[in-house]
Amino acid sequence: MNLAPFPTRYHCGLCSALAAFNASPASADTPQQPQRRRFGAALFAAGATAALPAWAREGVDVGRQSSFSKLVSAEQVEQAATQQYTQMMAEASSKKALAPESHPQVQRLRSISKRIIPFTDEWNDRADQWRWEVNMLGSTQINAFCMPGGKIAFYSGILSRLQLDDAEVASIMGHEMAHALREHARERIGKGSATSIGLSLGAQLLGLGSIGDIAANIGTQLLTMRFGREDETEADLVGLELAARAGYDPQAAVRLWEKMARASQGAPPQWLSTHPSNSSRISVIQSNLPKVQPLYARAPKPAQRFEPMTERRATTPRTPTREQAR
Repeated sequence: MNLAPFPTRYHCGLCSALAAFNASPASADTPQQPQRRRFGAALFAAGATAALPAWAREGVDVGRQSSFSKLVSAEQVEQAATQQYTQMMAEASSKKALAPESHPQVQRLRSISKRIIPFTDEWNDRADQWRWEVNMLGSTQINAFCMPGGKIAFYSGILSRLQLDDAEVASIMGHEMAHALREHARERIGKGSATSIGLSLGAQLLGLGSIGDIAANIGTQLLTMRFGREDETEADLVGLELAARAGYDPQAAVRLWEKMARASQGAPPQWLSTHPSNSSRISVIQSNLPKVQPLYARAPKPAQRFEPMTERRATTPRTPTREQAR
């Protein structure tokens, strides 16, 4: 039985990179190493944490977070994301498109997430407070996402159609977590609020009305949000480090995007989109592998390995059509 796509409401570059399959836009200029943020983080090694300047930190450097994210409350964004995620999972469950907790691939996803989550607070100190969730939706789409506050979903299509091993799944999960940890959604909403406030200053000197309107519409914005090139490149690099620290081979990120490239044959050229092409992503990832290989070498490795999802298993759960889901 073929699976119809579960309605996509939250987007990531994984979806955009596969324009031939998911009708996402193609790509733009070759991504450079992110320079907008200079991030002074901590070094995690041998169970000890020591504060170091960014230049001395082991791992990737993606810079400081954008000041635009400060224009919107993190609590508001995370609360809106939780509401939207809960609604989406309930809808999927009602259409028998939400995989049960006993599903082998759900157990696999949650096992991998448990290895990565302990390293997330280095990138965002709010991550310790997040109520992380991981679910799988029955869908032929090649996509996954992590909403603000740690709400993760994988579509069964990305697991079955790309035949991902555990390290490749960890690469995707780290990438998606990075979007939430680096608050890319909050930043984009903040940029929108700054624009709206600027346009309304003539009518509202303090702009308070505009802020209230934007806060009320956060949930709507989260449903249709797409990330740009810089966000995607940053997520690639942070995800690379997260997976390496969790004991998953960072070389898997190269294999992942090679699979993506094969899957997206015929997609429009890179300069037609806001997202980096597969070849550009691979180039940036390869140049950063030496920064994370020592982390992987020291990290405890997973004791359990899971089998890739087969196409046969991908037929369970059954997914509604778009018309049925409305």
